[in-house]
Amino acid sequence: MTVAVLFVCLGNICRSPTADAVFAHKARALGLHRRVHVDSAGTGDWHIGQAPDVRAQRHAARRGYDLSVLRARQVVPEDFRRFDFVLAMDRGNLADLQRLRPGPDGTEPQLLLGYGSSGLLEVPDPYYGGDEGFEQVLDLIEDAADALLAHIRATRL
Repeated sequence: MTVAVLFVCLGNICRSPTADAVFAHKARALGLHRRVHVDSAGTGDWHIGQAPDVRAQRHAARRGYDLSVLRARQVVPEDFRRFDFVLAMDRGNLADLQRLRPGPDGTEPQLLLGYGSSGLLEVPDPYYGGDEGFEQVLDLIEDAADALLAHIRATRL
């Protein structure tokens, strides 16, 4: 059985590609890379085809995550049928995903940090801030990715 996980933010150039790379890296480290399919997308279309933000790439690379191969894409209705988990970075993206969901049969989107232990519900957007924002994003995503992987291992694999 394969479990498919989609991470979603606004433009798919900072938070969701970071989550994509972190989660895929952690799944590989656990030997689950053949059993877990990971992708990311944005609710907006501004950055389709672009590589992740260079700051996100730089901070992720310092922790051993490679975002360079990822390219931004926009969420499509089929994603709600293809993915077992559709995980939003914040409430705004969650609301957008709920509107984009083609019907009750598709995967219900949820917040990624619902799986983490930070006590926060939203991964803040680091785009207009400094280096500390990208580091905070990585901290939050690493924590939630570990918990999500534990959940998937316990309930789906």
